[in-house]
Amino acid sequence: MKQDATRNAAYTVDCEDYVHVVEFNPFESGDSGNLIAYGGSNYVVIGMCTFQEEEADIEGIQYKTLRTFHHGVRVDGIAWSPETKLDSLPPVVRFCTSAADMKIRLFTSDLQDKNEYKVLEGHSDFINDLVFHPKEGNEIASVSDDHTCRIWSLEGKQTAHFLLHSPGMSVCWHPEETFKLMVAEKNGTIRFYDLMAQQAILSLQSEQTPLMSAHWCLKNTFKVGAVAGNDWMIWDITRSSYPQETRPVHMDRAHLFRWSAISENLFATTGYPGKMASQFQIHHLGHSQPILTGSVAVGSGLSWHRTLPLCAVGGDHKLLFWVTEI
Repeated sequence: MKQDATRNAAYTVDCEDYVHVVEFNPFESGDSGNLIAYGGSNYVVIGMCTFQEEEADIEGIQYKTLRTFHHGVRVDGIAWSPETKLDSLPPVVRFCTSAADMKIRLFTSDLQDKNEYKVLEGHSDFINDLVFHPKEGNEIASVSDDHTCRIWSLEGKQTAHFLLHSPGMSVCWHPEETFKLMVAEKNGTIRFYDLMAQQAILSLQSEQTPLMSAHWCLKNTFKVGAVAGNDWMIWDITRSSYPQETRPVHMDRAHLFRWSAISENLFATTGYPGKMASQFQIHHLGHSQPILTGSVAVGSGLSWHRTLPLCAVGGDHKLLFWVTEI
């Protein structure tokens, strides 16, 4: 738990395995600490972390593992449910994963004796992203290389199914627009679907391909960001179906894009994992250059803290955390 100057991460936490994916819980969980989940080759770890930026008597980071779930297959994606509550009796931790065997697993635990999981099957190729309904937590949306976006009930029944024109790379459900779903495809098209009418109502186009990752801004529902090819791009959906701003960012192809949860001008991108050192960058729309550049040994996963300008990335037997000034 030390300051790690060599890779300029502010904090690191040692892990048992290579970290494929990491996700801060984006919802209020009823506890002062921050829930974080990370996945490796065959397990998911749920932990709690508190940072010195939040509590003055902590030096650096305080991290504690709450529970490790055996997964049996590589974890590709993790999504938190808003129903996760640590201040209820008993506590509830609920999340779902996508895995290398093309299945979704829904985990529910009280962090004691009750640990259940349900398998949701239907995709016929790799699942690239998944997300819970951000208010009710009663449905899960997923997108896959099989050219579909599917919506599932918690019982595992498919409640909606959209055919895509290329692999689905990202899916976002906005807490302020829960009747809409944003789906980004590898061919550079981002569509918004009306879930009541079950049809597309708006589409955006990137000028670059392949589009690898897109994200709907939490602080401004008109803003969408993505990475495609070597570039990041930002749309204002009230103005045009083409990006307002585009900038080359990662020479080795860009991989992930995530808006900060606390500012509509702050976002992070990563280069491709699997290089010896993958680049991680934090950008601010008021600055022409990245405001922070980090290097991660084979970095994968990217997640923002719910209330701090702080990012987590998975590394080789490590979680790495970067902090920036806004």
